[in-house]
Amino acid sequence: MTGGAAVPAVVLASAVLHAVWNALTHGLRDKLAGFTLISLASAGCGAVLVCFAPLPDRAAWPYIAVSAALQVAYQLLLLRAYQLGDFGQMYPTARGTSPVVVALVSTAFLGHSLPVGQAFGIAVISCGLAGLALADGLPGRAQLPALAAALGTGVMIASYTLVDGSGVRVSGSVFGYIAWLFLCQGLVLPLIAWARRGRALLTALRPLCGRGLAGGLLSLLAYGLVVWAQSRGSLSTIAALRETSIVFGALIGAVVFRERLGRRRITASAAVLAGIAVLQLTGR
Repeated sequence: MTGGAAVPAVVLASAVLHAVWNALTHGLRDKLAGFTLISLASAGCGAVLVCFAPLPDRAAWPYIAVSAALQVAYQLLLLRAYQLGDFGQMYPTARGTSPVVVALVSTAFLGHSLPVGQAFGIAVISCGLAGLALADGLPGRAQLPALAAALGTGVMIASYTLVDGSGVRVSGSVFGYIAWLFLCQGLVLPLIAWARRGRALLTALRPLCGRGLAGGLLSLLAYGLVVWAQSRGSLSTIAALRETSIVFGALIGAVVFRERLGRRRITASAAVLAGIAVLQLTGR
């Protein structure tokens, strides 16, 4: 495989892995235990990496703390969304919300301009998200908490993306920043789970260890592949390719979980993906 073809292939592989680890977690009956195992995998990886990574500069630590808190909130909201809703609806909604929030916050508060192409991309994504929310008709009161959790997940993704974008720049070491972030955020959710369940958590973790830890390792591998690709290719193109995970997520929901895909969900997921591609490619 040539160097030019390797980067897109790696990013697409990362997108598949991201959808797969989310599907693994959604498929677990005890989702809190599953997310706990994923967090433990992150903390374990971080504990190893901090032994070799340079210590981040002092200015980076507030960003690490805030990002870790936001990522824990992201995990809790995603967990709730998967408890309440279909994977094929919750996953695209959460993933599609984030780039819209990032673009709007960057324009409103960070002084970035919003070209016509990006505004069009936001409009297309918004229509796609509305289509996902209304794919099964007007949501009743029972469906609103699931949609709210998925939208909240997207807001948290956007929030820690913006925080990390600033934190890495003042860290003095990208490797060190990532290592300490993995460690800090990976320790919090297990503590929350222990506070909720106590010793019963240990019993719940045992039968899920294989799939839960596999999900954690796939999550870290997906992230690592994207970092590698970003060092060798166009960031805008990589970001657009990465969001193909929305399509893979919708397919997994239909094939693995036997969720009804339907023409509306297919069209809405495609609109979200197309809007993200426009948003990223016009942001060069």
